[in-house]
Amino acid sequence: MTLLETFLGAVIGIYGIATSVHALLYKRDPRSTFGWAVMCLLVPALGATAYWIFGVNRIRTKAQLWQKVGRFGPASERAYPGAAVTLDSVHPVRAEIMSALLRISERVTGRPLLRGNCVEPLYNGEIAYPAMLAAIERAERSVYLCTYIFDSDDAGMRFVDALGAAAARGVDVRVIVDAFGERYARPRISKLLRRRQGIKVVRFLPLTNGLRINLRNHRKILVVDGQVGFTGGMNIGQRHMVEDPANRSPTADLHFRITGPAVYALEHVFFEDWYFCTGQEPVWNRVDHATEPAGTAMCRAISDGPNQEFEALTWILVGALSTARQRVQIMTPYFLPSRELTSALNAAALRGVAVDVILPAKNNLPFVAWAAQAMFDELMHYGVRIYYQPPPFNHSKLFIVDELYVVLGSANLDPRSLRLNFEFNLEVYDDILAEKLGEQLDDLRNRSRRVSAEELAARPFAIKLRDAVAKLLSPYL
Repeated sequence: MTLLETFLGAVIGIYGIATSVHALLYKRDPRSTFGWAVMCLLVPALGATAYWIFGVNRIRTKAQLWQKVGRFGPASERAYPGAAVTLDSVHPVRAEIMSALLRISERVTGRPLLRGNCVEPLYNGEIAYPAMLAAIERAERSVYLCTYIFDSDDAGMRFVDALGAAAARGVDVRVIVDAFGERYARPRISKLLRRRQGIKVVRFLPLTNGLRINLRNHRKILVVDGQVGFTGGMNIGQRHMVEDPANRSPTADLHFRITGPAVYALEHVFFEDWYFCTGQEPVWNRVDHATEPAGTAMCRAISDGPNQEFEALTWILVGALSTARQRVQIMTPYFLPSRELTSALNAAALRGVAVDVILPAKNNLPFVAWAAQAMFDELMHYGVRIYYQPPPFNHSKLFIVDELYVVLGSANLDPRSLRLNFEFNLEVYDDILAEKLGEQLDDLRNRSRRVSAEELAARPFAIKLRDAVAKLLSPYL
């Protein structure tokens, strides 16, 4: 062996050992740590290189670095004058049952539970878009819009026209559009918005700063005059007009109109993103308008993203599942639950809680559906019931516990939403809303097909292998 070969062997060995030490120090899952360490020591060149490419979450590291240097935090926090409430003041028995969830939510969000809200479901573009456009058309002071996909089709242009007209009236109109999400359409919506005088538009993480398919802003927030807000899972585009006969890919979805003090929280999150994109302080430094109580719902904002110390939504959902006594109803288009969520779902089912998961029968992302199908066996073994709903493809996201507690918003139950993207959700304590949404999910479940163990077992070997490979890749889907 030559001196050069000896030197290269020593360098590769040190490279493998140093990488395995990094895995030991920074990987949280012992199984993952063991696997990477063994690979780095046995095949140091290949294993260590694979670790640095696939094993290090640079996305989370980058976002947390931004958090430390202050890119997400405006200097002034939004006040919630007289709106904070405790659940035991309204539902003392439920508050005792849900005490662990309440503590988790407060800890991981750092936001109060706000009283006096009205949360109204708006179904598909046929109902949601007219309500949103009417609010923009009545705006007197401000319109703040943040969305992921903003198509430049007929539906999108109605919003462009309404925003332009509001700006022409002297309304403060600000729009955040995700730089990746806007590329679903041509021409890009940011160019069309900039042509309308007075609209302030920014793109979240322009791709000129690096091609990032993660670290995307998946939030959907509209706030008008600090008095009415809209949030949920719906983007802006003709695809959500499900009754349009010319729509070749109709996408059902659910959005919500919010009135009451929770609108403060929507506005606060919008300005966190605005500050991130522009460095400009929020406008409530100059003026603050009171928001009056509007209903019985108690709401807490959940702004989740890789910049957060906690994976807030994951911990809140785990906490909610641990408090469930009768039933849990879940609807989501993309279902790739983490180990924590899988264990919590199984534990709830083992306790006798009826756990129903409703998914699209035909997914617009087939590889996600394949990976999900590979996870069904374990969930169904412990009693979780899984249903395939009929077309059209449903993009709605709902999580309901015991006809009191609802989580609604932009996040799917998959790694991209729970770990890699910026999401906005609301947890809502309101028996009226929970009962109404629960009845609608019951009706949908009755029209859906329950997945059986026999059906899964009967899949051909090639399909089982395809699903297993997709499951292996699920952290990156």
